[in-house]
Amino acid sequence: LSPADIQWRRWPEEAGSDNFVIRRAGDTGQVAMDEALGSIARASFAQGEPIRPAKLIKGGRGFMSAILAPGMRAIAAPIDDPSRGAGAFILPNDRVDVILARRTNNAAGLGDGMTHTSSTVLRNVRVLAVDQVVEEKNGEKTIVGRTATLELTPAQAETLALSRELGTLSLALRSLADAMS
Repeated sequence: LSPADIQWRRWPEEAGSDNFVIRRAGDTGQVAMDEALGSIARASFAQGEPIRPAKLIKGGRGFMSAILAPGMRAIAAPIDDPSRGAGAFILPNDRVDVILARRTNNAAGLGDGMTHTSSTVLRNVRVLAVDQVVEEKNGEKTIVGRTATLELTPAQAETLALSRELGTLSLALRSLADAMS
């Protein structure tokens, strides 16, 4: 937050809360203002919305660690080539399934001509962030994500780390309706 992002506004006292950054009568509010400046917003604010310290990350703390739910871990997963999958459409706060594809060593499968197998190793996990890389293709510049950072339990993080070693990972974007259930 910069000085241009915040300002003091009148707010009905009965609608106020100790959860807001407030300035009382006779107080210049400079101390509270100084504490808020330089912070990063965990979530967007509507114009005119009171600032709550719980929605701010103080300087010197990592943004990613601040948005992680307690007990969860952030771990990166590769995003498919956008021409093959949903990679170009995966955004922060989406929900995805992680699918592992690998060569099969199963004699029965090889006998039937199946050389690969796939399985869903993680279901309905939250995307925390997506990197953005500018690529040029046929003279046009496009922004493409190559890595998604997922919010996982410690056991899920171990599953993802092992799965990366076993084969190729794909992220399958879930419907918003599915993600809510």
